[in-house]
Amino acid sequence: MTLSPQVARSRKSVYAIVLAAGTASRFGATKQTAEFDGKPMVRRCLDAAGDACGEQTVLVVGHDWQSVVSACEPTRSRIERNDRYEEGLGTSIACGVQSVRYRADAVIIMLADQPLVTADHIRQLIDAWSGNTNEIVATSFSETQGPPTLFASGCFDELCALTGDTGGKRLFTDRRFTLESIAFEPAGVDIDKPEDVKRSEP
Repeated sequence: MTLSPQVARSRKSVYAIVLAAGTASRFGATKQTAEFDGKPMVRRCLDAAGDACGEQTVLVVGHDWQSVVSACEPTRSRIERNDRYEEGLGTSIACGVQSVRYRADAVIIMLADQPLVTADHIRQLIDAWSGNTNEIVATSFSETQGPPTLFASGCFDELCALTGDTGGKRLFTDRRFTLESIAFEPAGVDIDKPEDVKRSEP
């Protein structure tokens, strides 16, 4: 497929936003820094984001943010603190998107507790994006769709307005946007409790 110059340029402005601000109360500790296959989970996710998007990565932190940032050092990523993280996931999405909305043509929202997400899958999401500003490319797994998800710039106003525990999935049924998906079953592995770590490690 030959890309138009406009689409080719836009694909260079895709930012990966890794959400790592939550309290993870069910885990009983700072889940983001827990080791998964020899590496902190948040580091694994950030490495995948960096391999796919280079320096165009954003790490959104909140709870125990010093420990989370320390687990990622050295990093080329931009660090954004969400002081409203206790209000829910939506505030972290809004924080991350707001930080790049005037320079990004699309963002990929990623979760720090999906340790099996790969850089190749992130690249597939980017490759599947047509360049349309009102397009969403989600990941499909376990008969559902969710993160990692690419949102083009036409979605930014809605993402920046998210509050509480409302996530980006609310846009999936909004008729203003077109929704595509790429299958990747390992995205269905998320870590909620310590025992999930050993059970899910490759």
